[in-house]
Amino acid sequence: MRHSTFAGGKRLRPVLAMQAGVTIAGSLPRGIERLGAALEMLHTYSLIHDDLPALDNDDLRRGKPTCHKAFGEAIAILAGDALQTRAFEVLAGLDAPPAATVQIIGLIANAVGTVDGMIGGQVLDIESEGRKPTPELVEAIHRAKTGALIRVSIVAGGVYAGANADDAARLDRFGRKAGLAFQIIDDVLDRTVDSAHLGKTAGKDQATEKATWPAVYGIEQSQRDAAQLIEEAFDALAPYGSRAEGLKSVARYLVERKN
Repeated sequence: MRHSTFAGGKRLRPVLAMQAGVTIAGSLPRGIERLGAALEMLHTYSLIHDDLPALDNDDLRRGKPTCHKAFGEAIAILAGDALQTRAFEVLAGLDAPPAATVQIIGLIANAVGTVDGMIGGQVLDIESEGRKPTPELVEAIHRAKTGALIRVSIVAGGVYAGANADDAARLDRFGRKAGLAFQIIDDVLDRTVDSAHLGKTAGKDQATEKATWPAVYGIEQSQRDAAQLIEEAFDALAPYGSRAEGLKSVARYLVERKN
């Protein structure tokens, strides 16, 4: 569990949650780092399982050997299971009103689940290998497999900070746009950056004929689409003025990053 959780990574989802909290509350809400830690554990669990031979079969993650390469498949499966369980244990102990805590747990459970969630997106991704990708299929995979956890990190951070229904809806719109932009750029980097800089095996998407944004639209259009999505995401944050600058800066990073 520690090998994979502390192997590095951008800590993007915790940062998004915390900046969403700042956007709503005007300052960093006390204790929100526990929410961030739970989100990172869920993300890491998904990476451990995603790298297994039965799924993406990868040897490199965050620049280090994947969990199953370091400890064997059985321990890797259990490490992922344990991280997911521990994440919900942490969420249950959040320093937030009970109603907000229950709402956050429900939102996150839905986002990692099977209908429009991370696991459902993984199923779509597996079933689409070798098939001619369509725009509708690629967007469905991206919004679920990667976008759902990014989106819910933002919404949950806002709820922790006291977001009302209108706030949550705005953060949800922002998260949907930003999450899709993130995965589009991830697809582009898989084709344009080598493994040493990427931190994982480059070229896997093409080699396994995965349904990706560049496979449908090409590299240049994909980059333009990601930039457009970020601009549209910013529109949702207009009511918050300067309080949203931190969240916007993370979104800009999503499309400017090189790994």
